[in-house]
Amino acid sequence: MSDEPIKAKRITLLDVAHHAGVSRATASLVVRNSPLVSDTTRETVEAAMAELGYVYNLGAARMRAARSRTVGVIVPNLSNPFFAVMIAGIESVLETAGYAVILANSHESAEKETGFLRRMREHGVDGLVLCPSEATAPSIISDAAKWGLPLVQALRMVPNTKSDYAGIDYRGGMRQATAYLIDAGHRRIGFISGNRHHSAQADRLAGFNDALAGVAGCASFVMEVALTHQAARAAAKDIVARSPPPTALIGFNDVVGLGLHRGLSDLGLSIGEDIALIGFDNVAEAELVRPALASVSTEPHRVGAHAAELLLRRLDEPEADHAHRIEPAVFVERESCQSVKSDA
Repeated sequence: MSDEPIKAKRITLLDVAHHAGVSRATASLVVRNSPLVSDTTRETVEAAMAELGYVYNLGAARMRAARSRTVGVIVPNLSNPFFAVMIAGIESVLETAGYAVILANSHESAEKETGFLRRMREHGVDGLVLCPSEATAPSIISDAAKWGLPLVQALRMVPNTKSDYAGIDYRGGMRQATAYLIDAGHRRIGFISGNRHHSAQADRLAGFNDALAGVAGCASFVMEVALTHQAARAAAKDIVARSPPPTALIGFNDVVGLGLHRGLSDLGLSIGEDIALIGFDNVAEAELVRPALASVSTEPHRVGAHAAELLLRRLDEPEADHAHRIEPAVFVERESCQSVKSDA
């Protein structure tokens, strides 16, 4: 047995927050004597600090005071309402902690992404939340570490990189949606995938294949389309012209799902009766069409909040181990897949 003394774990503000049952941002407001915190919450957090023996690091606080109080956020496609909701989740946490967001849209361009990152560094952002574009190089993640720039990857993870990550169980969500259709008797199921190749696409495809593995008599297929309403709408004609035609479709996301909804309707098909249709992400518009679009709920607001919380943790604890927070994905049944004619 070693005679070396055991080093006690330093109590962090995140430990205090967990013990008090509040967010780390709220605990931070308490130690900074912010008037935004209620007396009850303040007393709860202070009691947790006393119980755990937390000591506020004044030196670190002075260093934090020298920060720009800005955070960069780079996303690949602001035309998709999913990303707007995720950004709202990021801002809900960072604003409470006293940070402003500088937003950039990479348009799935690794070159633009690199340029935005350079400009954000020039403006002295304290950290970065990055949803990587399709062709993001691993060097961007490793370079950020070399520069001492805290970085959280969100929704997508660049292969062979290490960083904090806030994501979604895409694989599990796709498995649920596909299994629902299989249980309803469908054996000709099409996955209308995006034409962007990244971790989120790979995970969805893996979930689709997981559900189909070992199912007899399947004539399922994968088709790639551009991730726009127009491209998915136009693809409907080629999809139904397949021989034999599919009885059910799953879109890569709700942009594709809603485009297919319109395209199939244009062709005279009754969605939910002639063909089953499921989207992915469960954006608000999924309930507005008729019949309402079944989808997989992914809670982008929570994912954004998780990403911001991980970044705040990294800012306060630069040497902490990398953490991943994965939000479950849950299938939401609606009329677009309820009473469809199946192969059974």
